[in-house]
Amino acid sequence: MNVLVINCGSSSLKYQLINSDTEAVLAKGLCERIGIEGSAITHQPAGGDKVMEEKPMPDHSAAVKFVIEKLTDKEVGVISSLSEIDAVGHRVVHGGEKFAESVIIDEEVIKAIEECNDLAPLHNPANIIGIRSCQNNMPGVPNVAVFDTAFHQTMPAKAYMYGLPLEYYNKYKVRRYGFHGTSHDFVSKRAAEIIGKNRDDLKIIVCHLGNGASISAVDHGKSIDTSMGLTPLEGVIMGTRSGDIDPAIIDFIAKKENMSLEEVNSMLNKKSGILGLSGVSSDFRDVTAAEDAGNEAAKIALETYSYRVAKYIGAYTAAMNGVDIIAFTAGVGENTQRVRAQVGEYLAYLGTYIDADKNMARGEEVIISTPDSKVKVMIVPTNEELAIARQTVALVK
Repeated sequence: MNVLVINCGSSSLKYQLINSDTEAVLAKGLCERIGIEGSAITHQPAGGDKVMEEKPMPDHSAAVKFVIEKLTDKEVGVISSLSEIDAVGHRVVHGGEKFAESVIIDEEVIKAIEECNDLAPLHNPANIIGIRSCQNNMPGVPNVAVFDTAFHQTMPAKAYMYGLPLEYYNKYKVRRYGFHGTSHDFVSKRAAEIIGKNRDDLKIIVCHLGNGASISAVDHGKSIDTSMGLTPLEGVIMGTRSGDIDPAIIDFIAKKENMSLEEVNSMLNKKSGILGLSGVSSDFRDVTAAEDAGNEAAKIALETYSYRVAKYIGAYTAAMNGVDIIAFTAGVGENTQRVRAQVGEYLAYLGTYIDADKNMARGEEVIISTPDSKVKVMIVPTNEELAIARQTVALVK
């Protein structure tokens, strides 16, 4: 079975065509700057070179059409016709409380996704456009929605409720939802497999550290807490997002700088985090290079980031009354040795230590804790596209 995995962002569309029998990626690509001048598609067939072409893409519907064109192209395509696509799996950012698992998409599901648009105004509408376009271009092919929030719907009320008047939850469903659920699910399963155990028997902390970052507590196979909240702004410091702050800071800065709430919100999402602290970049490679060159702000930014991650690990160890595995994943978690080492310095209370040589690994499955450590610390590369394909197959096969 061939599964087309579609991931629509606010102005982008990532895709992979996956053979579910072998789990091989037949082709992958990215549509960028959708709705913006200079839009382009980059397509790469398995074993082939990347092909980039500038094309006007006024919306995600046009982007889906170009993806289909590339997949069926005589020179760079990997299938002869759309009949070779058996199902489409869509990443949908926000499912609210409506979806605790992946679902086959019908009109009722689309309506429910639309009702969550206020919770993810940049992403859910784009997700729906991608779904509609696939339905129109591939009639009869089943479409499946895989929600970023679904894995975290097992959180108990004590973890997801905020200390606000209850009426805001009752009226607007203001609560913690969490994101990166597909990644947390995939990585926690794989981490257990690496040590030859069942996830349902373990307590696992997953550190999904990328430009967006979140940490989860997976207790015997279920997410019981996670760091992102109503939106992806809460939690640890991220590339450009502030993470946890005193809420009164918003009013304080707005008055001091004569900024609107929208301007402060934009600052917290796009100009804060590692970028704001370091004054260098949101890219950890640039920030570590700046620290090596003697930049004190870059040094403090990285130390602050690692400290926040370590604090969440401590909190979730307490929440689960113990931990068996700590897994690092995503761009920073898989590739930034310095962050893992700095976080590891705070784990001695668990009887756990990082092996400096093993910690030099990048983007590969490896246990980086010392053999005598009481908690396994490991790198587990995430694969959200494969996870979406697997969930799609499980529903349509």
